[in-house]
Amino acid sequence: MKRKAYEAALEPLEHELVAMAHWARATGERICVLLEGRDTAGKGGTIKAISQRINPRQLRVVALPKPTETERTQWYFQRYVPHLPAAGEIVLFDRSWYNRGGVEKVMGFATNEQVEAFLRDVPTFEKLLVDDGIRLFKYWLSCDQEHQEERFAERLDDPLKRWKLSPIDIKARTRFAEYSAAREAMFKATHTDHAPWTVVDYNDQKQGRLTLIRNLLDRLPDTSIAQEEIDWPDLGHEPLDEEFGLLKPIPDYGPGKD
Repeated sequence: MKRKAYEAALEPLEHELVAMAHWARATGERICVLLEGRDTAGKGGTIKAISQRINPRQLRVVALPKPTETERTQWYFQRYVPHLPAAGEIVLFDRSWYNRGGVEKVMGFATNEQVEAFLRDVPTFEKLLVDDGIRLFKYWLSCDQEHQEERFAERLDDPLKRWKLSPIDIKARTRFAEYSAAREAMFKATHTDHAPWTVVDYNDQKQGRLTLIRNLLDRLPDTSIAQEEIDWPDLGHEPLDEEFGLLKPIPDYGPGKD
């Protein structure tokens, strides 16, 4: 998709996203969006597209590092619970508790027993969240291996993007089929009526972003709320032509200067 066409299609969605944020603030709604998917699929670009027009005090992005030694001993969901939204907040999880069903399973960071317990428990955990009033949306960003390889190569060749390549990414390249099998097992166990998965095609990242945002907005109730009037008093005088307290250039006190 060409950039101009993408930007033209994104602009009205941005207005709806701002309206959604205003609605959440006014009503106390709690919105939680999980973004999972293939490496290089486009989670970062999607998060930017959703968040760039919304007050950052209201919208939080959660991207947790690997667990500490203490966190490894906790109830698995415990490290995620403090990041759930409060009234009026929107939280975007850049990967979430589903790490256990994906990378931790495939890369051997969790035992089979831990993965099985996770797949058994997560529907109940999510039911508790939904029953408490959290609006939970789960998205899987999908791309085929050919597109993934192209994006990995772009990151490898671009010094400004190489930081995106992690040791896990390098190892994961050879385990595409294993990740597919883990995803299917995860979908089978955790695709529920109260918290269904939505798979979005991200072979075209721009089109994928537009599709995901449109789907998210369409699954919310009417978010149109009249904007409050702002009392904007008159200055009482003409605008001043000069700014006070401007920094002045530092004098040159080099050799031969007084």
